[in-house]
Amino acid sequence: MTYDCVVVGGGPAGATAATDLARAGRSVLLLDRAGRIKPCGGAIPPRLIRDFAIPDHLIVGRAVSARMIAPSNRAVDMPVDPSGAGGYVGMVDRASFDEWLRARAMLAGAERRTGVFDRIVRDADGGALVCYTEVRGGAEVRVRARCVLGADGARSRVASDALEDAERVPCVYAYHEIVRSPPGAAFDRSRCDVFYQAALSPDFYAWIFPHGDTVSVGVGSANKGFGLREATARLRARTGLDACETLRCEGAPIPLRPLRRWDNGRDVLVTGDAAGVVAPASGEGIYYAMVAGRDAAAAVGAFLASGNPKALRQARRSFMRSHGLVFRILGMMQYFWYGNDRRRERFVAMCADRDVQQLTWHAYMNKRLIYARPLAYCRIFLKDMRHLMQTAT
Repeated sequence: MTYDCVVVGGGPAGATAATDLARAGRSVLLLDRAGRIKPCGGAIPPRLIRDFAIPDHLIVGRAVSARMIAPSNRAVDMPVDPSGAGGYVGMVDRASFDEWLRARAMLAGAERRTGVFDRIVRDADGGALVCYTEVRGGAEVRVRARCVLGADGARSRVASDALEDAERVPCVYAYHEIVRSPPGAAFDRSRCDVFYQAALSPDFYAWIFPHGDTVSVGVGSANKGFGLREATARLRARTGLDACETLRCEGAPIPLRPLRRWDNGRDVLVTGDAAGVVAPASGEGIYYAMVAGRDAAAAVGAFLASGNPKALRQARRSFMRSHGLVFRILGMMQYFWYGNDRRRERFVAMCADRDVQQLTWHAYMNKRLIYARPLAYCRIFLKDMRHLMQTAT
């Protein structure tokens, strides 16, 4: 059998693409490694819940505020919905969330197999043969595909096999531990804590994100020599979470910018983390992975219908047209404000500003900038300049 598309990787991007393609009547094979869960805070905005029809039972927690902690331990609380209308950020557990997405792809008609991708080879006619093994050390299995979609995460083996310079994308290395939530009212299950402190991360941040009965406690850093496990242990000790039962530990690289090209000009396309679509500064990935997966499915569908490999370019163009500006802004923020503790201190101070809070949350919740409030942007610009001058003196 020749599949219209073999999707390698069953995370949010791959499962979303497989679902959309199967619903469009395409024959789809979803190839996923069993048991792999990416370290992730698990936050999803309301727009994701609406656009991708996420059922309520997958929302294991509802965050109504975020607390930003500066190097001096100054804490700034940012309420999600100051109006009191009930707005919240949904929290999911990736183990159950990702599995539900894969199950939805199967219900849509995708065939699911468990295996580890090895490489792509070509048959006598130049068609793509996806090679994988079902178990470590097992026999190689080959399946034929009109198109291959790599959604196998950062350091993607599909991207490395098909695209030049894919391995050169810089990454933040993330590590987290899922622990049981402490009992009693002392622990706030409705607040996400973000720590901007060099002692916990020299160039990124650490976090405590509640997931209902569990908590994600983690650290990210692009410094390969930095001890992520040790920093996580320090964070747990200082917040009283060291006494909580550890349920699982996970680590993985997170890309810092999108690849310059997502397709090989022939029949291979990458998406999600494999394409580098993680928001700089925040590290947010679930929403952007699912959007990129949907864009990839549309591009693959156009390619299958036309036979023109140029159609695969639509995936990157569509994504960057919608989110490229936000990625550039966040990239500049990360480059400057995360540079040292003095800058981080000013960054947290800015988060106390009402205009900053309102525009930040609106952009996060709805995934678009508010162009109807030019005066607010002017005020923020002037305040930014003041903070920049203070960090320079």
